Amino acid sequence: MSTLLDLKDVHACFGGAQRTYEHASREIGLPMRFSVFLPPAALENHRVPALLYLAGLTCNEETFMIKAGAQRLAAQLGLALIAPDTSPRGANVEGESAAWDFGVAAGFYLDATQAPWERHWRMESYLLAELLPLVSVSLPVDTQRLGIFGHSMGGHGALTLALRHPGKFKSLSAFAPISHPTQCPWGQKAFKGYLGDDAVRWAQHDATLLMQRQSAPPYPGGILIDQGLADKFLVEQQLLPEAFEAACQQAGQALTLRRQPGYDHGYYFIQTFIEDHLRHHARALGLG
Repeated sequence: MSTLLDLKDVHACFGGAQRTYEHASREIGLPMRFSVFLPPAALENHRVPALLYLAGLTCNEETFMIKAGAQRLAAQLGLALIAPDTSPRGANVEGESAAWDFGVAAGFYLDATQAPWERHWRMESYLLAELLPLVSVSLPVDTQRLGIFGHSMGGHGALTLALRHPGKFKSLSAFAPISHPTQCPWGQKAFKGYLGDDAVRWAQHDATLLMQRQSAPPYPGGILIDQGLADKFLVEQQLLPEAFEAACQQAGQALTLRRQPGYDHGYYFIQTFIEDHLRHHARALGLG
């Protein structure tokens, strides 16, 4: 399939440009969309560092860009923001619509191995082998200076992709990530659907277990996680940040896990702390 970018939407934003693109994905086998914010420096043909943001279960490529309030500071710092869709759309797989209702069919940022998902649900390969190279050659973005962060299911994706692909990302953070999916209902349901009953495959996509296997701290500059204490999914034991925290201590990995009283799982929480995350990444990417 062609990988040419089709510009679907563009808006001036804080001196930069907020754009939405669509392209025919060879990895997914379907059209995929992503949003990108290009700061003013990028519009002047300077290649700028970027952050890849992975969104959560009920979101798409627009959610972060509309709700997080990140563009003002990203423009000042000279950071591009890249937000892909979470999942394939319109595959017409039997059971897809019903599966969305229960949290399976969202991509979970891995490559499925089980029918009927294995043909299109290839989000890890899509992001690493297709989208980022495509962005690098098509837009003024320096993917050698790349950070990754995400929220909820996307926080899981950020942690696991960063640990599974050493050196690809220079900085890492997350909002309320699913930190130990082999031990929570969301993760177990997704893994069983996408990966079958193979516990070894499950472990390869669990941030806590991946961190436990590190022989040296993978992010010497530290990892930042914010978790709201009024988050109902924390109470329901879906997120388990304490497990990842313990794994970081075991590995000698510096982790700032901020437990924020009164904050829930939504984008008001993300808006409140987005500046800290952008500055965390900017320092690691050499922007001060």
